[in-house]
Amino acid sequence: MSRETSSEIDASAAKWAAQLDAGSMRPSDHVALEDWLEGDSRRQGALWRARAVLALMVEPVETVVDRATARPDRRVLLGGLGLAAAVAAGVVLSPIMSGQRYRTLVGEIRRVPLADGSMAAINTDTTLDVRFQKTERAVKLDRGEAWFQVAKDRARPFVVAAGGIRVQAVGTAFSVRRKSAGAEVRVTEGVVEVWSDKGASRQRRRVVAGEQVFVSDAAGASSPVKRPLEMDRALSWRDGQIVLDGDTIAAAAAEFNRYNTRKIVIVDPDLEGRTVVGWFRTNEPESFAEAVGVAHGAGVNVGADVIMLGGAR
Repeated sequence: MSRETSSEIDASAAKWAAQLDAGSMRPSDHVALEDWLEGDSRRQGALWRARAVLALMVEPVETVVDRATARPDRRVLLGGLGLAAAVAAGVVLSPIMSGQRYRTLVGEIRRVPLADGSMAAINTDTTLDVRFQKTERAVKLDRGEAWFQVAKDRARPFVVAAGGIRVQAVGTAFSVRRKSAGAEVRVTEGVVEVWSDKGASRQRRRVVAGEQVFVSDAAGASSPVKRPLEMDRALSWRDGQIVLDGDTIAAAAAEFNRYNTRKIVIVDPDLEGRTVVGWFRTNEPESFAEAVGVAHGAGVNVGADVIMLGGAR
């Protein structure tokens, strides 16, 4: 038997924590929980973290999860982070729901335990519909990006629809980012099948762990490529981070602008093509701008709505 991943342990811990918090545990459930805890030394810590999350949650369980007019709650622990890091990154853990629409604000990152034991990490400015049925677990990604840790259920495939793009998995982990003409898919565990439901070619293509692929609405899937380091950086948003390694300043600024209402504006065109290396929080565009200013001798002017980068210091 393969060793259980940390993500799988965290997903199971979230389910157990929810049952304990609801007070719905039967004697047989307590026995099953003890057996689960004894099966892996990492599980006790995962359950402690999951219960800490629920203890910190002060909001009632909602029938609709829509944060278009509300500020994100910055006090909730993201499974893989320490408490202080999660607070700094602005990551939120949502209640468990089986059929719901989720919408995140600009800068909000939400981790959602789903009713089947799966987990969805929802990135900034994303709209996601989850509908579980008897024969299929259907997710619709209208906009934005999400990463899914899928619980195994061969009788009910887990299918994500992003425009005309389809991504199907049974038990695996992958991300989908909706683009204007298709979707980017990155597989972190297991195997998925991708295809376009509306294009000229509807041929399915298998994508395995460590690979990423762009699926065009019109042309279908390109050939998957294996770039593990690039994938790790691209998915660092799950921990509230932006990791830069030789990215252009223009591309890095655009990435920060995905997460913040205060936008970075580059006023010096010569600055756009220069490269930058560093690790930053998604909600700290000022730190990025100051680092660029020091490294490249650029002026930084922080205003209420914009951060002007470039010009004289």
